[in-house]
Parts: sequence; C-alpha cells; structure tokens
Amino acid sequence: MSAIPEEIEARWQIALVDDDATVLRSLSRMLLMCGYDVTTFRSANAFLSSLESWQPEMLLVDLRMPGTDGLTLQSLLSERGFHIPTVFLSGHGDVATSVRAIRAGALDFLEKPCDEPALLASLNRAVDVARRERRRSTAIHDLRARAARLTRREHEVFRWVAAGRLNKQIAAMLGTTEKTIKVHRARVMTKMQAGSIADLVRMFDLLNADSLTTSGAAESAGGGAGG
Repeated sequence: MSAIPEEIEARWQIALVDDDATVLRSLSRMLLMCGYDVTTFRSANAFLSSLESWQPEMLLVDLRMPGTDGLTLQSLLSERGFHIPTVFLSGHGDVATSVRAIRAGALDFLEKPCDEPALLASLNRAVDVARRERRRSTAIHDLRARAARLTRREHEVFRWVAAGRLNKQIAAMLGTTEKTIKVHRARVMTKMQAGSIADLVRMFDLLNADSLTTSGAAESAGGGAGG
C-alpha cells in the first residue's frame, strides 16, 4: 500500500461515480483503506441528485456510462457553479477525449484498470485543490458571519466604500452628513475586522463573487438534472 499523505487524515470526502458495481466495490475498498471518506453512485444523475444535500471535495468518475456520461456530468457541474476537483477513469480512453476533459477542468485522466500508485498520485493533486477550496469556504463562512452583524445602513456604507466613493459622496447619496458616514465606516471596519480599506474592498469582492456563484448555481439547479 502506498504511503498515505498527512493531509488525508482529514478524511477528504470523495464521490465515486461508475455504473460498474465491481469497480465501485474495489475502488471504494482501496480508497477507504487509504483514509478517504467514500460515497458511491451507480449513475451521474444519482450523484447530481445528491448535491441537494451535500457536496464532496473530490470526484472520481467513469467517462462512459449509460445516460449522462462523465464529460456531460462535468459540464453540468460547471453550469451549476460546482467546482469539484475531478479525476476521470475510462476503459475506452483516447487522446481527444482526454484533452477535452482536461481543458474542461479535469485534474487527470486515467485508463482502467489504473494502478494504485497512479490513482493515488492523481488524488493527491486533487487533495491540494480541495484543501485550497476548503480554506476559501472557511474564509467565506467567516466573512458572512461578520457581515451579518452589520446594520442595513452599515451594509450600504460597506458597499459604497468598496466601490471607491469618498465619505462626502456617500453622505450625499444617503442623505446624511459626512461625520455620520465616518462613524458608520469605522464601525464597518471594526465589525469586518478589516485592517485597511484595501482589506475591506477584498472582503466585499470575495463576498460578492461568492453570492453570484451561489445564485447562479441555484438557478441552474432549478432547471432540473440533465439526462
């Protein structure tokens, strides 16, 4: 058995999607022994339905399956705003398909039966990507909690400060005094734990980008699963 990277001790959640029950059993057994938390699916649509209640940190998916195949699944996930590190497996691999998968964001493309060291090496790269996403998600959650403490007027000031407006400009737009805006801005800085206006701008941009991604994913999901 290959050496287990220290990071895998965090029990990274991996979804394994393959219509072959034998493949699911063998790969699931191997990955569990290597420290991963594995959930298996017999079809892409079953996996898509599961995303209503959870999201894995990595995806190991068969390229060719009845109904929705691996490349279509990858496209659907992207449309819905899910960015899950993905490794493809296929018994029918070819260069053209591999290039399509990689250009669409896949981390790797392995032909079945793939050897354990090659698979674990690919998943180690997926762990690196998943770790960055886990840190980003933690940061977003923390920022949301800070922003939730802002009053309605503080939210308005936050938005206009992040847009580069001066205190007197914000005061004129909100129908108040520059002194009042200074007080609100100081409170926003304190509640958001921002050390500078530059920090505040980065926080606003991160929250705004996450809000757009989340709403886009919700709208796509509302359109129903692809088939």
